[in-house]
Amino acid sequence: MKRLFFLVGISLLSMQVSAQQIKPYNADDVMKRVSNPDTLYIVNFWATWCVPCVQELSNFDILQERYAGKPVKVLMVSLDFKESYPYKLAEFLRKKRMTEEVVWFSETDANVFIPKVDGSWQGSIPATLIVQSKQGYKKFIEGTITVEQIAAIADRLLAK
Repeated sequence: MKRLFFLVGISLLSMQVSAQQIKPYNADDVMKRVSNPDTLYIVNFWATWCVPCVQELSNFDILQERYAGKPVKVLMVSLDFKESYPYKLAEFLRKKRMTEEVVWFSETDANVFIPKVDGSWQGSIPATLIVQSKQGYKKFIEGTITVEQIAAIADRLLAK
């Protein structure tokens, strides 16, 4: 019986630790993060309740593996609702075995955060932002993407 309580306690603790690793970010945090000139950033805005978002998650796994060891960072920005943060989101990440860094987008006023991310954003997800600040490159893609789309851009930027 003690062992059962111990295992349950460890499970709950590990869930809490996982949840604590999902940091809340606002638009300023995201844009500050992608300003590192030595890194190409692939930032995906998504949510667990968004079917097209979930369908394209494996693309970011592939991209992360493809560019392992290169100055490329995949950052997944969850736009899940406040009531899903952090526990529902952490459980989703665990089930999907996501290895990319995930942050939770804590802002809710689209009139404030959209212009900070990209003025062309209509507010729909999935959406992907590609930034290489050293080269002054920024591209925002609203809608689903393919590995080939992102790799074509990334490969070109990394070759410069």
